[in-house]
Amino acid sequence: MESRWRKAKMSLGLNLCVYVPRTLEGDEPNTASSTAALVSPVASSSSAATSANTTPTAASEEQSHGKVKGGAGALMPTTPTPTSAGLRLSKSGSKSFKKTCAICLTTMKPGQGHALFTAECSHTFHFHCISANVKHGSNSCPVCRIKWKELPFRGPLPAELPQGNARIAPVNGYQNGGHMTILRPLPRARSSGRLHHLTALLPDNDPSTFNDDEPLDLLSEATEDPQQGCLRTVEIKTYPEFTEVPENVSERSFTVLIHLKAPLAQNLQAPSNLGDANGLNTSRAPVDLITVLDVSGSMAGTKLALLKRAMGFVIQNLGSSDRLSVIAFSSNARRLFPLRRMTESGRQQSLLAVNSLTSNGGTNIAEGLRKGSKVIEDRQAKNPVCSIILLSDGQDTYTVSPTAGVHKGAPEYCALLPSTNGNQQVPVHVFGFGADHDSVSLHSISQTSGGTFSFIETEAAIQDAFAQCIGGLLSVVAQGLHVKVESLHPDVHFGSIRSGSYSSRIADDKRNGSIDVGDLYAEEERDFLVSVNVPSGYGETALLKVGCVYKDPLMKETVNMADVQVKISRPAFVSVQSVSVEVDRQKNRLHAAEVMAEARFTAERGDLTNAVSLLEDCRRMIMGSVSGQSGDRLCQSLDAELKEMQDRMANRQRYEASGRAYVLSGLSSHSWQRATARGDSTDSESLIQAYQTSSMVDMLLRSQTMSRSSTPRGTPQMRHAKSFPARPQPR
Repeated sequence: MESRWRKAKMSLGLNLCVYVPRTLEGDEPNTASSTAALVSPVASSSSAATSANTTPTAASEEQSHGKVKGGAGALMPTTPTPTSAGLRLSKSGSKSFKKTCAICLTTMKPGQGHALFTAECSHTFHFHCISANVKHGSNSCPVCRIKWKELPFRGPLPAELPQGNARIAPVNGYQNGGHMTILRPLPRARSSGRLHHLTALLPDNDPSTFNDDEPLDLLSEATEDPQQGCLRTVEIKTYPEFTEVPENVSERSFTVLIHLKAPLAQNLQAPSNLGDANGLNTSRAPVDLITVLDVSGSMAGTKLALLKRAMGFVIQNLGSSDRLSVIAFSSNARRLFPLRRMTESGRQQSLLAVNSLTSNGGTNIAEGLRKGSKVIEDRQAKNPVCSIILLSDGQDTYTVSPTAGVHKGAPEYCALLPSTNGNQQVPVHVFGFGADHDSVSLHSISQTSGGTFSFIETEAAIQDAFAQCIGGLLSVVAQGLHVKVESLHPDVHFGSIRSGSYSSRIADDKRNGSIDVGDLYAEEERDFLVSVNVPSGYGETALLKVGCVYKDPLMKETVNMADVQVKISRPAFVSVQSVSVEVDRQKNRLHAAEVMAEARFTAERGDLTNAVSLLEDCRRMIMGSVSGQSGDRLCQSLDAELKEMQDRMANRQRYEASGRAYVLSGLSSHSWQRATARGDSTDSESLIQAYQTSSMVDMLLRSQTMSRSSTPRGTPQMRHAKSFPARPQPR
């Protein structure tokens, strides 16, 4: 007994913790301590004030001799009070130690096989929980946020500690031979006045190759119903600008609309218990998702808290066949964990890692993007769908030279995007957060990769923006979609293909063309305008035919759609030519996008008055068109969006704070014909809801329901929070 306490006092004096085994030499089995306990010294600020002249060794020795009574069975560690100068042990083993770990929210009680750790601020946690926090970058108490002088970490068992048969049971796979080293002192901050970045305290231990991804769920793939792929076909429709053209009339520029619509999602509803990832349906293509998150110093406080909540929502809504990896970046970037399946244990470990994030340092977007791309390129297995989500709230303080200007640095990111195999592109969906992010560079990243750019203006909109994005990613029904058009008349030639950001080509003979569409979410629609000449003719003129080919990601089969022909009637006389409302609507959309780009270019030159005037003229044109007069919803949405852009160009300050990002997000949405978050676009009452699908809306409703249920009664809904003010000086 004396030998044991001599070792304990020595360890306490050296600011270490001691591993107390169940039995030691000389102890009777029935009187041994009921559990393996980790005991740490506590030296809070209040204790320093009351016991300034008491050294930790003396305090520990005093408690060892003066506070312990009874046999070995009375050794029951308890949480010290803030005024205690060291370790306090209960006088009787009959009093139950029962508290809740602030990290995993489960009960802490000695004797349950889990080691406990008491920090210098007097708060106690499961050792595996707090050491995981430290591993992922936290150096402060999760409860009181006090910066710790010493950190718990895992390491080899010190040589002087007894090697008994009892071993600490591993939890969630965390183990190191059953033994743990407890404390590592933090280095003192330098006096140079520079930021003491977390990356300097905890070096980047990422491997050189990210080929440690978890294997795919091959069992669920083998049990897919092969009949489900039969109904998953893309619908093709065509609309000529006019259905009738007089027989003796020729047209030099005649517009044909090609309309594509993806099939309905199969059983995308989640079970009532969102926490059960294994209960999520498997009748969709599984996803490899990499989130690259900004945790720089400007993300401190509410921003980081809501980002964690949004990531928790994403994790809870991924299925057991989906895989997730998280990259956090500030001055440097680090991978929190490799691509892992979102099974029950995978979600728990992912939530723990995300919860441990702390904000610190600068903004190194390039390094975060590089590591996110590396996770994709180095993975051993590949799910059918893959994407990156990138969020940042500031200017890149590392990649872009301050003297060069943020707009000139945007192309530097292109070389960091994931390399593609064949025609499959990995989109990076980018979220600009707040008033100080570099919207030009972020928009450039999304455009180059085939992703979207969203502008998150308010704090509480993070989760809804993420929800809308993953609602689409979890419903991909077509991949690598390729549209081909071919002339059916020897005198019909293609003039142009207006396809937005999608790559299109016209052959040298002007009789063949193609469009690379890529992936389609369930129920998504794509519209392209093809301009052709119409020669004179009689009876009926066949202009062109449209077909497409794509891959079904669930069935892993190539689908070839039958060609659809476009024909027009050629009567001798046409009294009134009625323009197609569908064609007119899409002309308005493309014209609005062109005016938005022109207005932005004008605003960047400092001529906000002319920019607002351009937007006003466009609004009048759209609402006076055939589709606008018919009350078309897309035209109403375009009018509301153009009006919002006018308001955000009212003055230079507002344009810099939100106008530029809002316009770029709108351009991204219309050029890809895919929903992005901007302003109140995720609000169910907003007019600006273009391109939303049912799966996106369902995920948004799920997010908003969760937000309302987690908001205390009497607290206003956070989704109506004010937008971020611009910082007076860039970081």
